[in-house]
Amino acid sequence: MTDRYAVIGNPVAHSVSPRIHEAFARQTGQDMTYGRILAPLDRFERCVREFADGGGRGLNVTLPFKLEAWRLATRLSARAEAARAVNTLRFDGDGIYGDNTDGAGLVRDIEANHGFTIAGRRVLVMGAGGAARGVLLPLIERGPAALAIANRTPEKAVEIARPFAARMAIAAGDYSGLAGREFDLVINATSASLAGAVPDLPAGTFAAGALAYDMMYARELTAFLAWARDRGVARLADGYGMLVEQAAESFVLWRGVRPSTRELIAELRAQ
Repeated sequence: MTDRYAVIGNPVAHSVSPRIHEAFARQTGQDMTYGRILAPLDRFERCVREFADGGGRGLNVTLPFKLEAWRLATRLSARAEAARAVNTLRFDGDGIYGDNTDGAGLVRDIEANHGFTIAGRRVLVMGAGGAARGVLLPLIERGPAALAIANRTPEKAVEIARPFAARMAIAAGDYSGLAGREFDLVINATSASLAGAVPDLPAGTFAAGALAYDMMYARELTAFLAWARDRGVARLADGYGMLVEQAAESFVLWRGVRPSTRELIAELRAQ
């Protein structure tokens, strides 16, 4: 029988995950279907169990259910434990396996698609929400020379940095604390770009040759990337690559084969 997968969220009609995974399935010759599930806000667990009991093999989880998925999983990957959020579920004989592929997708996009090596670089992550938390462990594992987290509410930055203290010293605080520091990679993990806003970065934050990366994406340059360009940053990257690469990580978890991604990223960005 054809294996069934889906993305679950609320809202979910806008999700391009079905298009991405259908393209992966055609490319790799996998016998599978991929749909959308709109879960009522108070019935996430019920919807997940109904899908699994009906023979579903796996789910991608989008807002606002990533924390609930983390609680529901009976086993977790190390990166899901670190993120305290799950965006990928796999159903098998051992229960419900939860993973978080966001950080791996980000790192792969930065290094494989943009040719930017993270090891030995100074990295700044802006924001202290779930998006930032989900990418910290994969970033740390790439061996940056320095890692900082900045947020309008500094206490939140300190809070998400704390669990990683044994792995790496992380400078966490507000944006004013970045004054006088330069970074080779600046990642916007806030949703400010969706509202046309830009975090309060002090002058001189971008080192020569720096990469500005926005986890958000839009038809035109996001507000953050436009702001960085206007300040002389030539290397700019939006979240389209991360979107496809994190989906590819889920696909590997489910099907055991890695699809190629570059053509699909270019296609999504063009359209």
